[in-house]
Amino acid sequence: MPEVQPRHDDRTLVSVVVATDRGGPFLADALRSAERQSYEDLEIVLVDDGAKDRASLARITDQFPRVRVLHQANAGVSVARNFGVSRTAGDLLVFLDDDDVWHPDRIARQVESLAAAPDAVVSYCGMRTVDADGEELYPADQRAVRDVHDVLRRRTGIILPNVMIRRQTFLRVGGFHPAFRRAQDLDLVLKAALEGDFVFVPETLVDYRFHAGNNTRRHRELCRSIDHVVRLHLWNARERGREDLVADHRDSLAANARFAAWSSARAARQMAREGRPVPALAELAWAARFAPTAPVEWLRKRAHRATASSGAGTR
Repeated sequence: MPEVQPRHDDRTLVSVVVATDRGGPFLADALRSAERQSYEDLEIVLVDDGAKDRASLARITDQFPRVRVLHQANAGVSVARNFGVSRTAGDLLVFLDDDDVWHPDRIARQVESLAAAPDAVVSYCGMRTVDADGEELYPADQRAVRDVHDVLRRRTGIILPNVMIRRQTFLRVGGFHPAFRRAQDLDLVLKAALEGDFVFVPETLVDYRFHAGNNTRRHRELCRSIDHVVRLHLWNARERGREDLVADHRDSLAANARFAAWSSARAARQMAREGRPVPALAELAWAARFAPTAPVEWLRKRAHRATASSGAGTR
């Protein structure tokens, strides 16, 4: 089947790509939020990445006539998303996870932001974290980045659920790396950051769902994947003689180590409360191996913030 060619007319078509291998209890809410966007020039493609229960998936997708369903043998989310993009025509691309929800003006606001900033390659918006019932766990905390260095240092939350990217940029950087099962969105963001500006839409327009089946709960795998992706980009920057970017990636690695230590400490506390001391100690041991300098970095940053706060109070 030939690839769909981008459309060239006065309207800006936005292509929404959903990749799933499970369907699950939240998919209907996700698709409903895409169909109910106030922005009308939208196409929605769902890629079934080898779902084991295709009939159950079909019972969900059949409720949404605007959703075009494609099927492939299970090859991972990166391959599925690339396949979905190849069967769409929009000049702008957005990726919807099967458990997230969009606010009605999400697409409209991000289209407007890119139209107003023709040199920008990515738009990102505010995104809050909600639980399985849709109740807010953490409010949106994204902020505007100043330049490429802020993006590479991961100074704010720019991940796939709150990103809109130009098709030309996506294709120029090679899309999602097919070998990455996790942190593939980070790889895409780091590649896109070298192509042009990022523009921020401050409204909270995405609900990122945190629940028992969410991959982000598997903090060990996630931290290892982030470490791998960032080290790959650090190597690339060094090979090209971009020492300024090397420093950015080192800062990003340190942030990932702090996140790993924090995640393991949280998991260990929960295991201790559940009367499971051995797994709790194993968590702490893993953190000590993966991020041995994280406690020192954490204390150093706390001391720096305390000194800065004290200095501000004396002026």
